[in-house]
Amino acid sequence: MNQKRDYYEVLGVDRNASEQELKSAYRRLALQYHPDRNPDNKEEATERFKEITEAYGVLADPQKRAAYDRYGHAGVSGSGGFSPDFSSTIFSDFEDIFGDLFGFGGVFGRHRRSRAQRGDDLRYDLEISFEEAANGLETKIKIPRWETCTDCGGRGGKRGTAPVTCNTCGGRGQIRHQQGFFTLTQTCPRCHGMGQVLREKCPACGGEGRVREERVLSIKIPPGVEDGMRLRVSGEGEAGVQGGPPGDLYVVLRVREHPFFERRGSDLYCTVPISITQAALGTELKIPTLRGHERLRIPEGTQPGSVFRLRGMGLPRVDGHGQGDLYVNVQVVVPTHLSREQRRLLEALSSTIRVENKPVARRGSENVKNGFG
Repeated sequence: MNQKRDYYEVLGVDRNASEQELKSAYRRLALQYHPDRNPDNKEEATERFKEITEAYGVLADPQKRAAYDRYGHAGVSGSGGFSPDFSSTIFSDFEDIFGDLFGFGGVFGRHRRSRAQRGDDLRYDLEISFEEAANGLETKIKIPRWETCTDCGGRGGKRGTAPVTCNTCGGRGQIRHQQGFFTLTQTCPRCHGMGQVLREKCPACGGEGRVREERVLSIKIPPGVEDGMRLRVSGEGEAGVQGGPPGDLYVVLRVREHPFFERRGSDLYCTVPISITQAALGTELKIPTLRGHERLRIPEGTQPGSVFRLRGMGLPRVDGHGQGDLYVNVQVVVPTHLSREQRRLLEALSSTIRVENKPVARRGSENVKNGFG
């Protein structure tokens, strides 16, 4: 190219483009014009690729961009041209792009990968009864998981031996590849980026550093837990690799439904049937709770659907602060079959009780008058 184009024009962005807009434009164009993606027009693609890389190398650096905006190409003459001396910004973008393009772990090299890795987290679904959720419990569970090998201490090598330098990558953990006009690196397939390999594998774990075992754990469930609640047991997940820390265990609770209690938060609801005479004359009921029976007085004249509250008879709050209530909904049961004596008594009672059979106005509205003289 005889004359350099404007860097903003090269990337196809506005002069006020943000850092993210610059990066997105560069990634798109770099993937589009990379020589290996244009085998039929490799020479032209190479020149175009160099041009967009040079433009982004300047505009991605705040100081160089400021100089370019003020003085043009003359202000960054020392920065022109394709050079391996990239800023950290463009370096990371190269890694993202070419890692996707070629499957390599980085560009121009990386540090050797650490051998120690954290173990995976585990999940265990535990089903408990409604009463156990209310009262809390301590139980034991069996967890199949990876445990650190006791023979090699998690190192993977036979006891008394030490790992040796990988002769494939020379201990760097990566292998260099020449791709056109620059060098890319790939994680070493033999040592997997560690830079070292085992001289002899541990016979107990086969070099894994971990063995599969079933562990019995004691789990304490606090009172008041709900269905779907998750308890975290720190450090009881899979063992780490090469001395890495273990993962965590997450116990997910499945609470079975109760035959007649309905739960709403820490409160309980239930329905109790009563007869017409009990509703009219009043009575005293024995109400079952999670802690035995409680007496509930039903006053005379109780209407169907009335709800009574027993304070503190619900579930304990899981945070330990207070107790919920039990709400009892009384359902007046109307008999469907009457004996002659029952009918006679009800007819005699009916003659003494008068109810005006008119529609009841909705709450907040006027009385219904029309059509009912």
